[in-house]
Amino acid sequence: MRRRLLSVLIVLALAAPLGAQAAGKDAKKEEKTLYIPLTTVMASVVRVAGRRGVLAVDLGIDAPDMATRDRIEMLQPVLTDAYLSALQPYALGLSPAAPPNADYISMALQHETDRVLGRRGAKLLLGSIVIY
Repeated sequence: MRRRLLSVLIVLALAAPLGAQAAGKDAKKEEKTLYIPLTTVMASVVRVAGRRGVLAVDLGIDAPDMATRDRIEMLQPVLTDAYLSALQPYALGLSPAAPPNADYISMALQHETDRVLGRRGAKLLLGSIVIY
């Protein structure tokens, strides 16, 4: 009886560190994702009857690797400025009754992403496009 109990305790003692190592590897993988949410970019628009409004674009970037992810984190202010510079002229030229063109916004902001990062591979992801 004691031998069985001793053998079970030995097996459990040997298996515990292996389980902790596997859990540690999974936690490390989940710790840093390759998706980076960015701040919402807002630009002025003219609404019906000449009132002013705001075009808000919620976005993020999916990085292909950790080096690109680190570069994106470092260049977030530059990316935000580039997005504003590309979005503001489009928003001011938008007709008051027309909905925003998601394809054009995506293309323009992806171009700015590639230009700022100096390489291709990072994909811009649009969350929502809203006019207030």
